[in-house]
Formats: sequence, C-alpha cells, structure tokens
Amino acid sequence: MRFLKALITTVIVLGLLAIGVYFIGTNLIADQVMDKVTTELESSGQMDVIRQEVKNDPELRAFIEEGKNADPSKLPFQTKEEATRALLKKFNVSELNELQSQARNGMTAAEQQQLMNKLQSRLSEEELLALKAFAYKELCATDGTACQ
Repeated sequence: MRFLKALITTVIVLGLLAIGVYFIGTNLIADQVMDKVTTELESSGQMDVIRQEVKNDPELRAFIEEGKNADPSKLPFQTKEEATRALLKKFNVSELNELQSQARNGMTAAEQQQLMNKLQSRLSEEELLALKAFAYKELCATDGTACQ
C-alpha cells in the first residue's frame, strides 16, 4: 500500500512538473522568437522593405487594413508575445523558421497566397483579425505612408 501511494504521488508530481515545464517553455520560446524577429527586422532594414511591399500591393494593404478598426478588447490576444504563443501552438518551430527565411528572401505572389491559405486554415477568424490588427499597428500606424 505504501508503495502504491509513493508511486501515485510520484506520478502526480512528475505530471505537474511536465505541465509547468510546457507552459514555462512555451512562454520562453515565444519571448525569444519575438525578440529575435523584431531585432532582426529592425536591424537589417527588412521592416522598411515590408512597409514598401505593403505600400505597393493594394491587395495586401487592404488585407492588413481589415485590422484597422478591430476592437482590441474582443481579440483573442492583446500583445505580440501572446500572438507569438498562439502561433507556436498552431505551427511548429521549423514551419515558423521556414516562413521567416521565405520572408527574408522575398516571396512570390504564389508563395504569399500559399502562406495566406495556410494561415486561414489553421487560425480562427478572431485570431486572424488580431494578427491583422498587429500588422496594421506595426506597419501602418507607426509609418502612415505604408498604408496610403
């Protein structure tokens, strides 16, 4: 009986530790990914290239502007870190790295459409609207010329 109690206690403690490691690990990875991407985009000048692409592509600009009037209180996440965590739950790290390298090297219209299809298939309408709102805020609100 004593052995059974010790075994059950050990299993419960290990289960709680595994859950804690999962949540803490996800948060750490999300924070690191967000910091890395933001720093890389700003330091390499890629953010300016992205703003220029948005400015030159009316379809992309219209897509992002859908997030302009989104009510932040009704969105599933409020910060970039929460958005990153949500994406990490929907996509694995290798997929996100692949998307990042495609974006860095430039994407054709077909690749952009494939990315949009993948996002729409894995994210809910609310999550997609929240990402549009973040994109609008980052690309258009900080630099009004990107969405004009």
